[in-house]
Amino acid sequence: MRIYVKVIPRSSKNEVIRISEGEYKVKLTAPPVEGEANKMLVKILADFFDVAKSSISIIGGKSARTKLIQISQSKKNE
Repeated sequence: MRIYVKVIPRSSKNEVIRISEGEYKVKLTAPPVEGEANKMLVKILADFFDVAKSSISIIGGKSARTKLIQISQSKKNE
């Protein structure tokens, strides 16, 4: 599955908000420095979709606020 994510770094809390089918807004407490926000994004999305962190890939927009994310459908405990 592929989704678009708008990332808002340096937020007061970590939160995933579904905007529409395939489109999400993610608030992160991490700053956009040295990949910290991307690492936290992967962790938060893995928890949200109940998949392993290795199932989440940023395939577009690594340094942009709007990212294209690939999520494979393997569950955490499989």
